[in-house]
Amino acid sequence: MVPTKEQTGSGFDLTESQYLKFSRIIYDSAGINLGDNKKELVHARLSKILRWRKISSFREYLGVLTNDKSGDELTALLDAIATNVTHFFREESHFDFLVQHIGDTGDSGNLRLWSAGCSSGEEPYSLAIMLREHILNPSSPKPCIHATDISTKILQRAIHGVYPMKSVENLDRVLLRKYFLKGKNTQQGIVRVKKELSDMVTFERLNFIEPFQFDRGFDVIFCRNVMIYFDNTTRQTIVRKFYDALNPGGYFIIGHSESLNGIQHTFQYVQPTIYRRK
Repeated sequence: MVPTKEQTGSGFDLTESQYLKFSRIIYDSAGINLGDNKKELVHARLSKILRWRKISSFREYLGVLTNDKSGDELTALLDAIATNVTHFFREESHFDFLVQHIGDTGDSGNLRLWSAGCSSGEEPYSLAIMLREHILNPSSPKPCIHATDISTKILQRAIHGVYPMKSVENLDRVLLRKYFLKGKNTQQGIVRVKKELSDMVTFERLNFIEPFQFDRGFDVIFCRNVMIYFDNTTRQTIVRKFYDALNPGGYFIIGHSESLNGIQHTFQYVQPTIYRRK
């Protein structure tokens, strides 16, 4: 491949105009607001796509995105941009709160929980452990934990439920033995969630700016450390959709780095990061 003017050594030049075009595509398709300070991040992550696909420049890649009718190129772009940082029982106080209050939502055997922005699966599997340890009546039907993310790549990791041992090193040893299988021989150093957890969770790709199409409401929605990527206009729309997706009395839980301040909503404030549908 002959280097173009946009290539410099092993890298690629991303012009300000091209960055703005990528930013607009990402905002229009997923509501993610990159702002003015993410150019280096976009350059680094999309350069990997260009090398892998043997695309010679960002200009050419913009043409590929524009001309693709399947949506596969856009999905790959969003996969590359999505940031996924999580661990088991992250922000543990939220789980403690649910253990104390989730009975307020009704019959525990019919609970429905949504992990929105589930990343590689640690959050929904943590919810499954919480339910089995503290809430679930063994004689009741299994509750449904619905887990969604915009990244198809990260969802595949979540579905497989396989993690390096360091991901669970802070878990209680009893829970680790009870809910995870340790790898042996060539699989040493990894763990896999047991079937009793994976059977409780369904995974689906979902873009928050698209319509929510659920057949029933949820009793708890976790959407933590996701809305920081949206501007206020998009947050306003998404929060309203989350409210409509909750059953009356259901809880909406956001991350400690987030707030609903400045957003018009009808949630009842419970405590920092926790809201309830009236």
